[in-house]
Amino acid sequence: ITTSRRLAALFSPFIRRQQVLLLYRRILQTIRQVPNDSDRKYLKDWAREEFKRNKSATEEDTIRMMITQGNMQLKELEKSLALAKS
Repeated sequence: ITTSRRLAALFSPFIRRQQVLLLYRRILQTIRQVPNDSDRKYLKDWAREEFKRNKSATEEDTIRMMITQGNMQLKELEKSLALAKS
């Protein structure tokens, strides 16, 4: 294994953690834009529970897949908010 691959493998969990935290923050920021209080609370609780439920995941492919799904759900939420505002 080359040095760069070894370093990539070593830092991968840290990079993945940063990606997850960034996604979580972006989701919460987007949820804050939801105008209805009960919808906003429901979405905030849902996001918190989803991240908490998957906190113990360690399989790299699984984590990557969950990040991808989270980003898709964030885009859907952003689209819904944009439609509601127009």
